[in-house]
Amino acid sequence: MTRSALRFSRGLVRGVALLLAATAGLAVLVACGAPRYTYVADSPAHAYFKVPSGWHAVSATALANALKMSGSGAWLSAFGQDSATASPGSVYSFDVSKPFVLAEVGGLNSQATDSLSYNALTDIFLPVTSDARSQAAGQLPVTNFQLLRQSMLTPGQGVHGVRVTYDYTWTDGATKGSTDTFDQVALTNADQTVLYLLIVHCTSACYSQNKNAINDIVSSFTVRSPL
Repeated sequence: MTRSALRFSRGLVRGVALLLAATAGLAVLVACGAPRYTYVADSPAHAYFKVPSGWHAVSATALANALKMSGSGAWLSAFGQDSATASPGSVYSFDVSKPFVLAEVGGLNSQATDSLSYNALTDIFLPVTSDARSQAAGQLPVTNFQLLRQSMLTPGQGVHGVRVTYDYTWTDGATKGSTDTFDQVALTNADQTVLYLLIVHCTSACYSQNKNAINDIVSSFTVRSPL
């Protein structure tokens, strides 16, 4: 997917822009021996998730540059199941043959806080709700939307959001006809000043083959608001 197309889809969420003020440090926690998982944490934001230990990390600097978020202060982390997909380009690409996970944590400005809703969280990456898809009709090179799963999340301490899984088929360029499955969790804190986002995606065939591993990653995404 082109950067401009994806950025347009994220612009559908009114004012949901990451502030420059959010700061976070990356911590990768690995136990002794031969662990099954690597635990990745944004300690200041009390957020973490896990990936299988053999997955490849994407350079945080390259990722920030690709997302045009260099210097934004937002926390970014990404992993690919293999070295070929462990690149910033996998954020926007369709026809990704192996699972790719992106996590992002950042502050929200007052306008975004005021307009943030469950629908806005659902549409944070690509248009999913019927209203957002209607607004994007003809402006994104995707078709054949299929909603596979949608649930509201209330993990506690005021943290709330949605998990949504869906398919889109790309209609342009070399990857025309490729269907990708996106599995995402979008959360915010009690006063809606921070956005926590995790997305795993790859082709629909890849998703089916790696469904259990992907579910482990998405289900592990944990956010705990400071007491």
